This record gives sequence, C-alpha cells and structure tokens, in this order.
Amino acid sequence: MKVLVAPDKFKGTLSAAEAAQAMAEGVLRVYPDAEVRTLPVADGGEGTLEAALAAGAEEHTSRVRGPLDREVTASWAMLDRGGIKTAVIETARASGLLLTEPSVQTALAAHSYGSGQLIAAALDAGAQEIVLGIGGSAMTDGGSGALCALGLKIYDDGGAQVPLGGAGLATAHRIDASGLDARLASVTVRIAADVDNPLHGPEGAAHVFGRQKGADATGRQLLDEGLQRWAELLRTETGAEINVPGAGAAGGFPAGFLGLTTARLERGFDLVAELTGLDAALEGADLVITGEGSMDEQSEYGKAPMGIADRAHQRGIPVVVVAGKITLTSEQLAAHGVEAAVSLLDLARTPEEAFAQAAKYVTWGTQQALEGA
Repeated sequence: MKVLVAPDKFKGTLSAAEAAQAMAEGVLRVYPDAEVRTLPVADGGEGTLEAALAAGAEEHTSRVRGPLDREVTASWAMLDRGGIKTAVIETARASGLLLTEPSVQTALAAHSYGSGQLIAAALDAGAQEIVLGIGGSAMTDGGSGALCALGLKIYDDGGAQVPLGGAGLATAHRIDASGLDARLASVTVRIAADVDNPLHGPEGAAHVFGRQKGADATGRQLLDEGLQRWAELLRTETGAEINVPGAGAAGGFPAGFLGLTTARLERGFDLVAELTGLDAALEGADLVITGEGSMDEQSEYGKAPMGIADRAHQRGIPVVVVAGKITLTSEQLAAHGVEAAVSLLDLARTPEEAFAQAAKYVTWGTQQALEGA
C-alpha cells in the first residue's frame, strides 16, 4: 500500500514537516507494511520555503535589512528543476510582521528592502527563476523597498531620495529605474498570491491589511495615499495599470514588480505543487492524507489541503483529513473526495491540550481516521 502524506502547517504548533512525520507514524500504526512518502506543502505564503527544502532544495542564508532596518539573517533556497535554477524566497523571512512590534509608527516605516536583498543574493547565485512567497508582511510599501535594494531610485519634488517605508511614498515625485539590476530582465519572477485585493482604494492593501500591522485610521489613509502615488509613478514610467486584483497582497509587494519587471502573479498552491512535484507524487498512491491547523470555509479557496484533495479525487484516490479544527460539514469535505476526517479538538480533553501536544494528537488522529475509514 502506497500512502502519500502531504499536510500544510498546523499554525502555531507544528510545521508542515513535523505534521507529516506525525501523520506517517499514525499510518504505520495501522498499516505497518505501508510505503509512506511525506511531502510537506504550502499555499504560497509562510511554509513555502520549508516545502521547497523538503523537496530537495538547498538552503542559503543572507544577512539583510529587516523591515525596520535592524539586520536579520534570512533563509532562502535554491532548487534545481530539470537544469533550471529556481530560487525560493519568503519575503516574511526578511520583511515579516514577526520581525516587528506592530504600532502606528512601525506600520508607516516598515519596508521590503531586505526582500530585495534576498532577490539580489539569488541572482548572484545564478538563479534563472525566482519564486516569491509573500505572506506575513510587515510593510505597506508596494514593493518599493525591494526594488530600491535592486537599484531603483525614488525622489521627492526637491530631488532628495524618499525614505523607505509606505509613508515615504506619499512624498514621491519621480522614479529612476535606469539603475535597476539588469539581470531582472532575464529571469522569470513568479509571485504566489491568493488574494484579489487591488493595490489601493477601500479594498486595497492599506485599508484591508493595515490594521493588523498597527496602522490606525489616519495611518491607513496615509499609506493608501502613498500607494496611489506609487501607482501613478509606475504608470508614468511604464504605461502599465498597476491597481489590479492581487497587486494589494503583502502590503502591495507585487505592484512594483508587475510594473518594472516581467513578474507575474500565480495561484499560490498551484505554484508550490509544481515546485514540490505533487502530481508525480500522487501517481501510484493508494491513499492521501492531508490537513492543516484549521479546516474552515477559507480552506475551500486556494488552501493547500483542499487543493491536494481535489487533485487526488480527480485520480480516484481516497483522501483522509486530520486537522486541528474542522468546521466544514461532511458534505463539503466529501465534495473534495475526503472519505474520513478527524479533528484534534474532538480527541483532546481541552483545546489547550491539543495545542500543547499537537504531534501526539496528529498521530492518534491519523490512526483513528484510518481505523474508522
């Protein structure tokens, strides 16, 4: 019996790799002779780097400027895909919210310069393709900081360079892309983004996501004005319309790259599935086990476990789900080919116990799901 174990992370408790190991142990308790393959996955945000490393990528580290200038050590990866050197970068590693203490001041000042430094490091290492996972950002700078790290200059009306950060964009008057790293023109930049928010406006990056980064109403308005100004400058420079669906992801990070490079937006899970070889892993599998911390309504819209379930279902492979919490109905799960599902909250005596001993309960939950399937 061949079993593919392919979970996403259980946020706050287990990484995808740790969850996969716990699930594999549960499988072997029921089917000791099973051939179990683990394949940690992600939906294009946090966890994308880990999924690439589990798929055989080589880890690199670089010292870069964090979102508030303090230097941080950030990991990234290089994956050889049939002779194509593909760099995998999570912008959160250099410019993430976890690297700050959210406040109005930090929300206005945070920038993506360090993410641009990671891109430069990947180019230095010979990357022919760059995959950017952009969840968990601290900044609302439209990707301007990253592009400045790659040679862009942004000036105010007095000819001085504007400060990094989203607030600085409100004073931007002119951009000079003549010094932008020429190597960007010859690499493929693929940005994983699953939200449809535009760059600016009521549904844009500042107004929708600014609050979680610490911005108050006044701060969100200032950030939105900066992003509007950024879009105008990019339109003047390139003729491109930047305020498009998806450009508002991760503080508008994709916007500058959509305007000044050949970057394209892609559905996060599909991109990670391609990088990790999910389709090949599904071939010959007799059973698929997946899951994540919470299987809820959002899981049906671009999240990795449902994407895996759908691909398995299309091949006639039964699917088992183990998750921390499940709010989807059995009918909703069955529509994706899920034949058995177990929630850790139904096994543990308290939510705190499920959280504290997640690996134990994931193993037990996998065993329970298989014995009851």
